[in-house]
Amino acid sequence: MEILPIHLTYDFNGQEIVLHPSVIRDAENVWLVDCGYEGSLPMIREEFLKHGLDFEELDGVIISHDDIDHLGGLKEIKDAYPSIKIYASEIEAPYVAGSLKSLRLQQAEDLFPCLPEEHRSWATAFQEQLRSVKRVLVDQTLGYDGIFANGIRIINTPGHTPGHISIYLPDLKTLIACDAIVIEHGELGIANRQFCLDLQEAENSVRKIAALDIDVLVCYHGGIETGDIKNKLHRSIQKN
Repeated sequence: MEILPIHLTYDFNGQEIVLHPSVIRDAENVWLVDCGYEGSLPMIREEFLKHGLDFEELDGVIISHDDIDHLGGLKEIKDAYPSIKIYASEIEAPYVAGSLKSLRLQQAEDLFPCLPEEHRSWATAFQEQLRSVKRVLVDQTLGYDGIFANGIRIINTPGHTPGHISIYLPDLKTLIACDAIVIEHGELGIANRQFCLDLQEAENSVRKIAALDIDVLVCYHGGIETGDIKNKLHRSIQKN
């Protein structure tokens, strides 16, 4: 079993954004955890090749939660490779599929009347981006705090969204945190605290992660953190 970190780089009006999906590979299967914005497939294919993988070896995509930067590229992957299975938590699955309205879009709409005039143009464009996400049916829902495959555990880490999950590989002492944790300015923190749908739950999820035996933390925003993870996680809560 191994984790292969990949890096997707985007340019939004001169601002560089780097995302860090993960590839999990064992003797029989290859899974991708989250898949970036729409248009990411060529970049993901290139990242696979860097690790000596052909994208056709991919068995499934695990979506940690419904956010545009985590599933924007999902439809193009499924269209190009229909046999790939899509996984998400029971709570997130209907949002991923589009049978329920995106909670991030609902949040953006609810906050809009409170925004200063100078921020409204950006906020309107963001809402349109969220509405344009192409939705995909989930092939299999994942139970919380359960076994996904041999050596891979699903950890329920709500807060950022209600059904957010992280992926734990006990044998590697590694957690793929997705958006439960970010690395900003060299320190661990809660992802987009002001936009967490439940900040208290997000803090509880960090405490839950800190109780695990972890040597390596893989963050979708920020990359890889090692060394004294438990204390770093506790400090991330205390400083906020």
